[in-house]
Amino acid sequence: MLTQQNGAAKADPEVLAKPQRRRFPTEYKLRVLRQYEATPKGERGAFLRREGLYSSHIDTWRKLAASGEQESLAPKKRGRKAKPPVDPELKRLRREVARLQVKLQRAEKVIEVQKKISEILGVEQNLPDELKDEES
Repeated sequence: MLTQQNGAAKADPEVLAKPQRRRFPTEYKLRVLRQYEATPKGERGAFLRREGLYSSHIDTWRKLAASGEQESLAPKKRGRKAKPPVDPELKRLRREVARLQVKLQRAEKVIEVQKKISEILGVEQNLPDELKDEES
């Protein structure tokens, strides 16, 4: 930023900590597009300098306006999308399923060890009919 002192321009030593992203309202974008189109071709650069814009702004806004949706010209929130809140009941059920899966794995290991012991000892296993069908 330049400041004038005694007729001489001096640079302002103040540096902003974090530059702010410019946001333009939809009405402003539409107004600038109309004015830009109405400006003679030789004066469009001066118009953009006066407004503090770049030709890429105009190109982007033109494409969005051509898509036919006025909402597309509205400023969009930047950054990651917010995760939808997780239902506490769903969270509780997921924890319970995980706990039961661990318990099931332990039980299956115990059953496997019991089968091996019974094979080593030569003990015949008497399984109910429902379990015999699942095992086959």
